[in-house]
Amino acid sequence: STMFLVGLSGGIASGKSTVVAVLRELGCAVIDADVIAREVVQPRLKAYQQIVRAFGTEILLESGEINREALGNIIFSQPEKRQLLNAITHPEIQKEMLKQILKYFVLGYRYVILDIPLLFETKRLTKFMKHTVLVYCDPQTQLARLMKRNGLSQAEAEARVASQLPLDEKRRLATHVIDNSGDREGTRRQVLRLHARLEASLDFLWVRLAVGAAVAGLGGLAFLLLQHYIS
Repeated sequence: STMFLVGLSGGIASGKSTVVAVLRELGCAVIDADVIAREVVQPRLKAYQQIVRAFGTEILLESGEINREALGNIIFSQPEKRQLLNAITHPEIQKEMLKQILKYFVLGYRYVILDIPLLFETKRLTKFMKHTVLVYCDPQTQLARLMKRNGLSQAEAEARVASQLPLDEKRRLATHVIDNSGDREGTRRQVLRLHARLEASLDFLWVRLAVGAAVAGLGGLAFLLLQHYIS
């Protein structure tokens, strides 16, 4: 079978991790871009060396690892530095994502979920997704959750939210929306419905049929060649 890709995104404190947890419980293949982003900047790797050259050793912890908080403070206040960091890390992140996608393809998964926080901001990857899913919550709930989770003042939380594309705008770009404004059980029911819909999807059916026909044709050719050489 030929699998397809599903892009999953949200906003800060919208509850994307809750949705991902349910998807993992269902046995879905989930590739977490944030986890990969942390892995590709480990000491001695290519991206790590480029970041240290670009930002200096003052962003390093005593252990030699990158101080994510210090680096985050720099790129949060300086957009040009954020662009520089993205130019360094994105190619390495995309390479690792591709490796994992190929792994799940070989294992025969129906679809693979790419958990990408800035999916709608960057836009470059959306063209590869058959479906895009936004984990949404209303602005008041988002702000309250962020203040409670991170111990921020209202002004600090509003600044963090304002640095991202508004959820209402992302909502218009997504093909599916999971509203996480309510309780966990309500969110879980929405995820279950989405999973069932994706599993039953006929997306790329023509590709699967073409691949099946090609494999059958090659198998028939191999059989004829084998018969020829045996005889």
